[in-house]
Amino acid sequence: MENQTFECTEEQTFQYQSTLPSLPVPPLSESLEKYINAVKPFVNETELRRTQEIVKNFQHGIGKELQRKLLERARTKRNWLEEWWLKSAYLEVRTPSQLFVNFGGAAPYIEHYWPAKEGTQLERIGIALWHILQFWDLIRTERLAVHKSENTPLDMDQFRMLYCTCKIPGITRDSIVSYFKTESEGKCPSHLVFMCRGRIFTFDAVHDKRIITAPELQRQLTYIRRRCDSEPEGPGVAALTSEERTHWAKVREYLINLDPKNLSILEKIQSSLLVVSLDDASPYATPEDYTQISLEALSGNPTVRWGDKSYNLLCFSNGTFGSNCDHAPYDAMVLVAMCHYSDQQIKASEGKWKGSDVVRDIPWPEELIFTLDEKLLDDIENAKQQYYEKASDLQLVSYAITSIGKAYIKKLRLHPDTFVQLALQLAFFRLHGRPGCCYETATTRRFYHGRTETMRPCTVEVVEFCMAMLDPAVDFGRRRRLMLSAFEKHNKLMNECQNGKGFDRHLLGLFLIAKEAGLPVPELYTDPAYTKSGGGGNFILSTSLVGYTAVHGGVVPMVPHGYGFFYRIRDDRIVVTCTAWKSCPETDAEQLYWHVVQSCQEMVQIMAAPRL
Repeated sequence: MENQTFECTEEQTFQYQSTLPSLPVPPLSESLEKYINAVKPFVNETELRRTQEIVKNFQHGIGKELQRKLLERARTKRNWLEEWWLKSAYLEVRTPSQLFVNFGGAAPYIEHYWPAKEGTQLERIGIALWHILQFWDLIRTERLAVHKSENTPLDMDQFRMLYCTCKIPGITRDSIVSYFKTESEGKCPSHLVFMCRGRIFTFDAVHDKRIITAPELQRQLTYIRRRCDSEPEGPGVAALTSEERTHWAKVREYLINLDPKNLSILEKIQSSLLVVSLDDASPYATPEDYTQISLEALSGNPTVRWGDKSYNLLCFSNGTFGSNCDHAPYDAMVLVAMCHYSDQQIKASEGKWKGSDVVRDIPWPEELIFTLDEKLLDDIENAKQQYYEKASDLQLVSYAITSIGKAYIKKLRLHPDTFVQLALQLAFFRLHGRPGCCYETATTRRFYHGRTETMRPCTVEVVEFCMAMLDPAVDFGRRRRLMLSAFEKHNKLMNECQNGKGFDRHLLGLFLIAKEAGLPVPELYTDPAYTKSGGGGNFILSTSLVGYTAVHGGVVPMVPHGYGFFYRIRDDRIVVTCTAWKSCPETDAEQLYWHVVQSCQEMVQIMAAPRL
């Protein structure tokens, strides 16, 4: 994506959607063999034999019937997983989305023309927002270049969910509503929503059929800012979106029943292009230390962001930026593409507005005021209290490792992503004295509506490499051979996952077939080895390569005793965001980060050592 062409007039953004291949169902025997291999680092010989017996019984028993039914489903759906994944991974989850599901991060503008500086907030928002609106226009007119892998088109459907999209809470299951339409499909909402000091404003981003300019945006922003600075704070209704999902669904229903006008306001927020947060926080940020700004992005003020919105643009008082996004409608690569586009445009214009300074007479922003009663005001206060209580438990570090980057790793003839994953495994092994079951995101966008597959980096080969690194009796030559063997295995597994040959989503599909048929849960899923190795969403290390651009982000850990570990790789640095929960005595994000730094250095030394 670092060299991505953004605009293309020869192809349309969504033109290949109808010809993308369907998501395949792997052979049952292959998936079960891969599963057994993935379990091996986490069980002893006795446990392994038991798991092998369970897997064998599954393969020749109920698994055979479940596989047949899954193949039947795949014959009638181009992506047999899509609906299931959305429901099980996101919409049926009842924990609060804003902190536990959403992803967020810092914008990269501080690395060039926009270092933190008080008094720049409104001017910079105008410029940044104008570029973000240009990206919307690229998608709407289908001029956004199709992403490709070795000339093979990738699925672009998720880009339809970046703008004008929102999640709606439900009692047992949420839903997603998207109001986005391409130009050929019809009219698309073009208004923006702004949140500042607990208040909500809106205005249209298009005037006389033209996207309003940066100076015009700044005029509107100045109006909002002045009013919020000189008048009382609002109630902060947005904090309700940080609640447990069923509770938020009930409160939302009460809000709508109190006054029909409240539903109109909710729909205005839901259908908006995005939510722009005018945040009073002033987080410290440098190109080497993104900790404070990343922490604000993931766990900042809930009264000025709509937790269910597909995109919240966070604008801090010192002219720095971040984002917070609902994960349900799309994966991070969509936001990364947009942020990379915006970053490149801001760099090209040296952080300045180079268009017309003429400001048209456009309608002033309108304030959206909910009708509230004492119960709802209490609900808002309770929502803020529970949110801040949990947010205060989040430990986060986000630093740049400047001693190594993509350029040097490639000079060693190693894959940069695999390098970081092995360094993380070694760091975890050294810190905790055992292998760490790990999830790494693998994209399946080569297939129709493909999203992700689980790639499991903790292999037998990785464990052998880690043990050798901690054994002073093992020489550099053997360590190098084991490391290269671990690299080879990781690269092979990642390639398989990206080509529809992973096993985790397959096992999920078989589980859901059984569940929908009202069958007992097969023993494969109740076997302790399944959970120990990370199955069922129990990965201690939740990781993802954000990409090779300057755009970064992070998530909270998947489990209470785990870590979130997101990273981006540049030519001259690796930037890591690592999270853990302070209340867990076993984990420490800061320590894990420094062990990763040490692991990187040791791995470089191994490759640089003379070969005897």
